[in-house]
Amino acid sequence: MSTLTKPDFHTVVAERHSVRAYDPTVKIPREEMEEMLKEASLAPSSSNLQPWRFLVIDKPELLEKLHPIANNQAHVLQASAVIAVLGDMKWYEKGEKIYTMSQEAGYMTEEVKQRFIYTAENLYAGMDKDVKESIVDIDAGLISMQLMLVARARGYDTVPMGGYDKEKFVEAFQVPSQYRSIMLIAIGKAATPARPTVRLPLEDIAFWNEMN
Repeated sequence: MSTLTKPDFHTVVAERHSVRAYDPTVKIPREEMEEMLKEASLAPSSSNLQPWRFLVIDKPELLEKLHPIANNQAHVLQASAVIAVLGDMKWYEKGEKIYTMSQEAGYMTEEVKQRFIYTAENLYAGMDKDVKESIVDIDAGLISMQLMLVARARGYDTVPMGGYDKEKFVEAFQVPSQYRSIMLIAIGKAATPARPTVRLPLEDIAFWNEMN
């Protein structure tokens, strides 16, 4: 893809809507799905530890299996795929690999690498469960939004879903216990335009220097 210009990016942001009706004949090639996930993974994360993991579900029989778990939402069956966004609750164990890659790429010295590894293996590992979940949820939210914008830039549509039975999902898809189920994202080509939505005026959501 060519580099997006500022007007192009504005268009992507403005045209991204939650779509709930998809063309079931459209299938996203595996190669393009991988490219989108790679682009999305450029999102920021706490200490660059990238706690997000994806389970891409695109087999029709597995989407059928997911359908009742996701409260029988029709777009689960229509979409090209449903991407389960997961949080690795032992994400800090990737610290040595990530920081070694950074050091080998010339982005940090050996000394800095060792300091970051120590922080990952001691500070993050020793945090309370609630704090760990908060970090993972925030980072997963960042990459999820980036993924939806990446999809729109490529002409695809998405809808994030929190309305599903997470316990049943984990059980049905045999998700290992270290992974936290955060959201589902349906992706494909819209069959009908998304419903128009409104946003609160800026004065209702933004404050300058003090809360009124």
